[in-house]
Amino acid sequence: MRVLRFTLLICAFAGCWQPSSWTSLLKHIIYKTYAMFLGSALCIFSISQFMNIMLNVENSDEFIDSLYMMLTVFVASYKQVYMWRDRKNIMMIINVFTFKLFAPCESYEVTIQRKFEKITKNNTLRYLLLIVIAIASMIMMSVLTELTKRNLTYKAWIPFNYSSPAVYFLVYIHQLIGMATSGIVNVACESLIFGLLLQICGQLEILEHRLTKLVHDEGIIGDCILHHNLIFEYAYKVNNMFAKIIALQFAVSMLVVCSNLYRLAMVTDYVTFISLTTYTCAILTQIFIYCWFGNEVKIKSLHLANKIYNMEWLTLSNSCKKGLLMIMKRATVPIEFSSAYVITMNLDSFAALLKMSYSAFNLLHQTQE
Repeated sequence: MRVLRFTLLICAFAGCWQPSSWTSLLKHIIYKTYAMFLGSALCIFSISQFMNIMLNVENSDEFIDSLYMMLTVFVASYKQVYMWRDRKNIMMIINVFTFKLFAPCESYEVTIQRKFEKITKNNTLRYLLLIVIAIASMIMMSVLTELTKRNLTYKAWIPFNYSSPAVYFLVYIHQLIGMATSGIVNVACESLIFGLLLQICGQLEILEHRLTKLVHDEGIIGDCILHHNLIFEYAYKVNNMFAKIIALQFAVSMLVVCSNLYRLAMVTDYVTFISLTTYTCAILTQIFIYCWFGNEVKIKSLHLANKIYNMEWLTLSNSCKKGLLMIMKRATVPIEFSSAYVITMNLDSFAALLKMSYSAFNLLHQTQE
């Protein structure tokens, strides 16, 4: 069974992942052109906003107005480039679930894997819906407030005159494409990461099921111990692969939430308020996803020891009991994901992020007063 199929479809739509079925030269050229178009839109948009901050910003309000979108687009650009650069390694990580011990070997194990695949798909759809709503609200705000005045949606440094209607419209559409692309790229990357976290939960549940069969076949204890060790090694590889992305997202999310709270405190019209609110919810969801599913992996890994204790282990041989003790001893140290090995991905970290963002907002607000 192929895992993360729907997630990889989103990645392909975001220009981060060429579909494996597109092997012909023509399809390869078409997809490369499509990915380069989206990538260049992100890069040009990010550079224009950075140059605007360097050259045109004159006060703190203008700086905050330019900062939040520049950071979001920059992170999306980094994620897109990272996924293209490490495509082979990511594919190896995904293909692990087809190898021995990780692959389901009976119908019940297939059911477990399908259950977590369905959870991944449903959560991806919910997250995608939230991002689409945020993008639609920002486009609506732009059309109602900026387009009629012939202003750009986001302040940016444009090295040419765009006063003519045709040129203005092209620049205006480019900004909206860059903004929408950044949202879809974030959905693709986040759904891939939490999809892998859920697959780790699935492997732990499969291991729990295999341990229950020890009563009838003690010979599988060696494979169970090896499987448990491989799950830990696999979790370490996933954490190591995406640690930089998660750390960057944590830092950017705190800054963006802080700046958006400040802008919400100053907003005067309902259209802008709704747009900023949905955008802030989308940013909070980005980091909440990492913390929630990282917390789920931690809980699932700790639950394994309790599952073993509730087995009918008294009927097992001494050698099998020693094997179970090895697994229980290893399970007392949970699988924890971290951002650059500094911030642990759990619900406490999410609460700490909210507190830091609100503290920074209060400081900024008091300084302005």
